[in-house]
Amino acid sequence: MKALALAFALALACASPIAATEATADDSSEAIIAAAQAAEAANVEMRAEFGRASLSAGQFLWKEGREDEAITRVVVDLTGQMAYAYGGEELIAVSTISGGVDKHPSPIGIFPIVEKRRQYWSRKYDNAPMPFMQRIDEYGVALHAGHVTGRPASHGCVRLPRAFAARLFTATEIGTPVLMGKPAILVELRGQGYDV
Repeated sequence: MKALALAFALALACASPIAATEATADDSSEAIIAAAQAAEAANVEMRAEFGRASLSAGQFLWKEGREDEAITRVVVDLTGQMAYAYGGEELIAVSTISGGVDKHPSPIGIFPIVEKRRQYWSRKYDNAPMPFMQRIDEYGVALHAGHVTGRPASHGCVRLPRAFAARLFTATEIGTPVLMGKPAILVELRGQGYDV
């Protein structure tokens, strides 16, 4: 038995290591500005791609024939309460959201999806259901299906319409970046004379 354990340990030691490509969260000022700029640009792209300037609470649009395409990044506009999903550089889906309220704000910056669970219940908030949960930070903030009012209404999570959350869940992977932006920050900075 000792010989078998030694052989197994030796085999593991000689095996080539698997490269770790795990992305990390970035809430630096540069990431916060980049996420805000991405959210601002996504709103302009929505008008060009979908011919719409806004959606009603709980509404989403997904390009026909693109439902099974991999999503390479998600941009969340916490000012406008919208989410934008990209396949490569092309905007292929948009949705209304409900982000965090002032007392429990959603984080801003760039965050990778670090965990995915089709069915999940909140450990912090009375076992509240969080279907199609995609966690983006170590505090439990996630994208998930929930009641979407079109205004901030969560404890920091990004609530999505159920059908949109289900499609997004199947189209993303662990590590897919989520840019959590507040374009209102850019308006404030520009008002102070900054070129952002």
